[in-house]
Amino acid sequence: MPTEPYRIAYYTDEQGNKPFREWLQGLRDQIAAVRIRARLTRVKAGNFGPVRNVGEGVVELKIDHGPGYRVYYAIDAGTIILLLCGGHKRTQQRDVEIAQRFWKNHQEQRK
Repeated sequence: MPTEPYRIAYYTDEQGNKPFREWLQGLRDQIAAVRIRARLTRVKAGNFGPVRNVGEGVVELKIDHGPGYRVYYAIDAGTIILLLCGGHKRTQQRDVEIAQRFWKNHQEQRK
């Protein structure tokens, strides 16, 4: 059986928090949570679907459900999808800035 080309990982801050995982687990809309998990399964297999580069190495996945959920990630070491944070259309600009900060922090931690 072939292995999946990508591995999913969660960004972890200095206190050990995993913002994306906490956001996903806290969603009240369980249908949205299922759709997001299904989309991430496809991403893991290399099927990214529509994505948008939002700058500084961060990419946005759009989830076509509810208020327009967004998942922000970066590709680390070529094969790791590092899930940074999630949000929706109304908080998009703030979420992009947070994701970019998380990605920069992750890169600095690895030095």
